[in-house]
Amino acid sequence: MSSAFPQNGFQSLGLGLSPCPNDTYIFHALLHGLVPAPAALKPHMADVEELNTLARRGQLEVTKISLGVVAEIMDSYALLSSGAALGWGCGPLVVARKKLSPQEWRNAIVAVPGMLTTANLLLTLHGGFQGVRREMLFSDVMPAVARGEADMGLVIHEGRFTYEKLGLTRVLDLGQWWESEFHLPLPLGTIAVRRDVPLPLARRVQGAITGSLAHANAHPEVSRQYVCAHAQEMTDSVTQAHIKTFVTNFSLDLGGEGRAAIEHLVGRAAELSGKKLPAEGLFLR
Repeated sequence: MSSAFPQNGFQSLGLGLSPCPNDTYIFHALLHGLVPAPAALKPHMADVEELNTLARRGQLEVTKISLGVVAEIMDSYALLSSGAALGWGCGPLVVARKKLSPQEWRNAIVAVPGMLTTANLLLTLHGGFQGVRREMLFSDVMPAVARGEADMGLVIHEGRFTYEKLGLTRVLDLGQWWESEFHLPLPLGTIAVRRDVPLPLARRVQGAITGSLAHANAHPEVSRQYVCAHAQEMTDSVTQAHIKTFVTNFSLDLGGEGRAAIEHLVGRAAELSGKKLPAEGLFLR
């Protein structure tokens, strides 16, 4: 695996993950020595848009990223088959203070949780939203809409379970749109490994993530305190709904269907930016 990034000897690996329950659930066992680690891991926990930005700079050897950034970094990172957020009925929502017609969507000001997020890519691919997009932290999107600072908001993560508490209404489910348009599960996030990481080590990373998730599935109570500590503003019911929605069988292994979904979404994104998929493919060999 070649790369423009300097090698670090790979005695340790930077590992980017978000504080969202799906990530903390998946990585708990690996980060707490409950399954063997492929190398010393240096976790970097941050909002996924920060992780996307770090991936553009090549700063982490292994990291969670949005599918929205893959077209920009695919020459430098390969995607793993384990750890993904991908499934059915898990898409981002467009919300507003009241129902708006498709004609009103076109020029609406939309608060978005990052320009590199999969949600923002889906909004672009939909084609019905041509107005100004205001970028902000995902947790600020719904309050901004509720205060009237944006006409609409693009909601990700646990927001799909809590938007009604702020008096907001769902205008569009982008996951439903994707599924009806392309008849594929929706890929939201994936784990990527830098292409300069030696292939045997990269494969061990992939296997370790699979093992970590398998441990979590077998012993869900073990990770509960860790997950809840990083999901401080969520109730237990929302946290569990989040995990159920975003951790699926595809998270253990993408399989053919998951890979096809990712290739289709990244292919569409690459077309938008005039890029070509790498000759070696998107995925770790």
